[in-house]
Amino acid sequence: MQYELYYWPGIPGRGEFVRLALEDAQADYVDVGRQINGACKVSEFLHGNDPGQPHFAPPVLRAGDMTLSHVANILQFLAPSLGLIAEDEASRLWANGLQLTLTDFVAEIHDTHHPIGVSLYYEDQKREALQRTEVFVQERLPKFLHYFERVLAANADSEAYLVGTAHSYVDLSLFQVVTGLRYAFPRAMDRLEEELPAVTALVDRVGQRPHVAAYLTSDRRQDFNEDGLFRHYPELDL
Repeated sequence: MQYELYYWPGIPGRGEFVRLALEDAQADYVDVGRQINGACKVSEFLHGNDPGQPHFAPPVLRAGDMTLSHVANILQFLAPSLGLIAEDEASRLWANGLQLTLTDFVAEIHDTHHPIGVSLYYEDQKREALQRTEVFVQERLPKFLHYFERVLAANADSEAYLVGTAHSYVDLSLFQVVTGLRYAFPRAMDRLEEELPAVTALVDRVGQRPHVAAYLTSDRRQDFNEDGLFRHYPELDL
């Protein structure tokens, strides 16, 4: 099956979590937003898809007659067919819970540079962003990352993976979050990663997976930038 991924061009964004799963599994997919007139195609799709089940925002995945939105929902759907989660229900539910925790984490990361509203420019809320980021770096950043360190330590089957004894889509998603944080908060992450040996080792392993490594050096991988989720503003990297 050929999948169609709908996400805005120019930024990795939330669509990158889906891309990583598709790339790691070498799935056949079209990144619609990166085609000619991609932004128009994504916008037209969002406003013209099934009126009985309209989607709020990308990423949206089309798989045959089915369309799904939201990263965790898409990945939960894709993972069994891509070999990115075990078949038992307990593993699938645990993985989805971890992915939803990452969803919460990503929302807090985004809000460091847009604490008041997404309709405002960063420059319109710099003072509030600095205040929000100070609390984030001191409290929320270590809280989330130490949690995933605990998950790896608690995995009785294999400390090398977040879920069970095999690589899963949640490993890919944690890789993307940590990589994005290294871009956005290099000083804070440099200090914190000394306390996160298991998370750091997992991120290194994921980056060395053959299909992931090939993707990271290809033109399909979009660079982090100051229009996306993970933004580097030196004044916020406390």
